Amino acid sequence: MIKLRIGGVPEHFNFPWHLAIENGLFSKEDLEVEWITYKGGTGAMCSALREGDVDVCVILTEGIIKDIIQGNQSKIISGYIDTPLIWGVYSGAGNDLNHYEDIFEKKFAISRKGSGSHLMPMVDAMIQGKEIDENNLVVIKNLEGALSSLENNETDVFYWEKYTTKPYVDSGKLKCLGEFVTPWPCFVLAASDEIIKNAPEALSRLIRIIQFAAKQFVKMPNSIQLLSERYKQDYKDIENWFHSTEWSTELDVSEKMLKNVIHSLKRASLIEEEYNFDLNQLVALRKEKK
Repeated sequence: MIKLRIGGVPEHFNFPWHLAIENGLFSKEDLEVEWITYKGGTGAMCSALREGDVDVCVILTEGIIKDIIQGNQSKIISGYIDTPLIWGVYSGAGNDLNHYEDIFEKKFAISRKGSGSHLMPMVDAMIQGKEIDENNLVVIKNLEGALSSLENNETDVFYWEKYTTKPYVDSGKLKCLGEFVTPWPCFVLAASDEIIKNAPEALSRLIRIIQFAAKQFVKMPNSIQLLSERYKQDYKDIENWFHSTEWSTELDVSEKMLKNVIHSLKRASLIEEEYNFDLNQLVALRKEKK
């Protein structure tokens, strides 16, 4: 029995993992899977991969690419979600800020450097022809920290996954200023170089099982109801999300997609302009042998 520690955020995207664990799909294939929740998002998972605290993470595409380029000894081993992420752009309910076009000179709540809540405002600003001053980034650790920071007007703007934060908009705690759609598939699976070297066959089994679990989940007649109940979100919101989300069924990762991400990270000054694209630095296990 090979043990693999899997990290991910506590969001509905990862429900197939929990179903697979609860239904014993991994153990049937001689894998012991331990799920580790990272409320701090991609930045926290990048740190965990660097420090050897986790073997595999379900992680934002742009976040792990940036961190690998900047020295994280890990690689992408598979896609996970093939569709973009819809980010809500929020302010506190009592904040005077009311218009999306006015956000870029305000204070931004970010879970930590390198997380999606950091990278997406920078990419969004770049696309809009704007810049965000690094001094206007305030680390708040997680969603709970952001809610407190926005309520106390310590920060003005926060980017987070739309459907996870919508209940706070519905309750009046957050004010939605707009949306930003990630211009590439949002989640990939990344593994440390150590586990790639020591257990490549186990990783192939892991990927095969989670892709099977995602396919089965999509076919379940009560999948939307299960998600709504597990994550305490409105059924209609989950229904909209479910029908706009595609899980990956391929092991291969698009080279063009990787280049698109790197191009945007360079333009947003998040990685060095001089970086030369190196597929082997970024991706492992590109094709499964038949």
